[in-house]
Amino acid sequence: MSSAPKLKDPSLLISKAYVNGEFVDSSTSQTFDVHDPGSGKKIASCPEMNKEDVSKAIAAAAEAFKSFRKTLPRERATMLRKWYNLMQENAEDLATLITWENGKPLNDAKGEVAYAANFFQWFSEEAPRVYGDTIYASVPGNRVMTIKQPVGVCGLITPWNFPAAMITRKIGPALAAGCTVVAKSPGETPFTANALAELSRRAGIPPGVVNIVTAMKNTAEIGELLTTDTRIKKVSFTGSTGVGKLLMKQAAGTIKKLSFELGGNAPFIVFDDCADLDAAVAGAIACKFRSSGQTCVCANRIYVQKGIYDKFAEKFAAKVKDFKVGYGFDDGVTHGPVIHDRAIGKVEQHVKDAESKGGKVIVGGQKLPDLGSNYYAPTVITGVTNDMKIATEETFGPVAGLFKFETEKEVVALANEAEVGLAGYFYSSDVGRIYRVAEHLEVGMVGVNTGLISDPASPFGGVKESGFGREGSKYGIDEYLIIKSVTVGGISNELQG
Repeated sequence: MSSAPKLKDPSLLISKAYVNGEFVDSSTSQTFDVHDPGSGKKIASCPEMNKEDVSKAIAAAAEAFKSFRKTLPRERATMLRKWYNLMQENAEDLATLITWENGKPLNDAKGEVAYAANFFQWFSEEAPRVYGDTIYASVPGNRVMTIKQPVGVCGLITPWNFPAAMITRKIGPALAAGCTVVAKSPGETPFTANALAELSRRAGIPPGVVNIVTAMKNTAEIGELLTTDTRIKKVSFTGSTGVGKLLMKQAAGTIKKLSFELGGNAPFIVFDDCADLDAAVAGAIACKFRSSGQTCVCANRIYVQKGIYDKFAEKFAAKVKDFKVGYGFDDGVTHGPVIHDRAIGKVEQHVKDAESKGGKVIVGGQKLPDLGSNYYAPTVITGVTNDMKIATEETFGPVAGLFKFETEKEVVALANEAEVGLAGYFYSSDVGRIYRVAEHLEVGMVGVNTGLISDPASPFGGVKESGFGREGSKYGIDEYLIIKSVTVGGISNELQG
């Protein structure tokens, strides 16, 4: 295992929160420790902020909004572009921070930094393209137009699995729209967010526009404040469906604008008319095991048609056997640890449940204690059935369960049984089937003949209990805008002499 990583710019490792343009401690001086999930060693501490601390951040954002909302879209575009450039210039350090606190291999972390930075680039280009409409009125002498305006101060709550991208995907459109933000960074991975805050300062983003608050044990009370404080006009949350339901209930008291990206249980379907089975295997591998299965859009239920099931399972297992599990900074490592012991517990529970009900582990299936307490071998299980936990619960770990199906109608029904509907994938070469299945899958995003769908240009979000609202794309900025209609009356249609 490599020694502790070092940053080119050590000032980017920041053990504070960011409020009103300054890095601050909590008012109580309490802190929480953050550990490297790969080595188990402490990285540093961050302030355990409470409701009073976060209220000050909200006040700063509310005050900054008064002037920031008046900035020209081109000004905001320039700020975001500077922030994007700074992310590119500091990409190596940002990737190091991600691997250090999240555990994903360094190459994966580098990919995340590029993806995260692209949201600032994308929304720097969207900022000047917020357009209203002119509408012909039904009343003579009236003229109707619409204008779009920033919703106000936004409360953002982000998860640990993408420490950079989940921050930029929310802050980018908020700032482009003219909003100010208070972002609650994940307690497991606060340092990437703090580094981004420092880069925002260097980019010239005014004090109070971006605020990053940190906490671990006080997370619930901060979430309650962000959803109930009248100064917050919009909340965006990425996380579990259970927490999303709680936040939605709390936000009802002040009728806030909301966008939630919640849990997934993605089906990945391989039809026997798939033109290239090796491509389908590669797509399933990328979709299932990216970040060791800890993504909300990763394949959780892999359905393979009966005629090609055995061949697919053989090829899929062979690829998984080639993985190298280890510390994210070590050479050649393809997959790192899961985030903590609770994640290990859930993975192990799903594997044992599948085995007890007839599933067969053909690769993996065990912890890797020689590497550390958070490592689990990438696992493939065949003979998976619908009565197993892996069929109905999101594993969020490196376990692939292979289900067998016979007909298109059957597999779409199985895929749609989930209460959630974030992403779905399938491989087929039949054009009619491609349109038909894509239209019938009850998900917000469909990948056809690909296992990777995330792109700043594409709208990201789900249906059913996976939430509502869209991030990224031309639609993402609308989540931070309100439409105001303006009717002007008393206009004569006759020219005046």
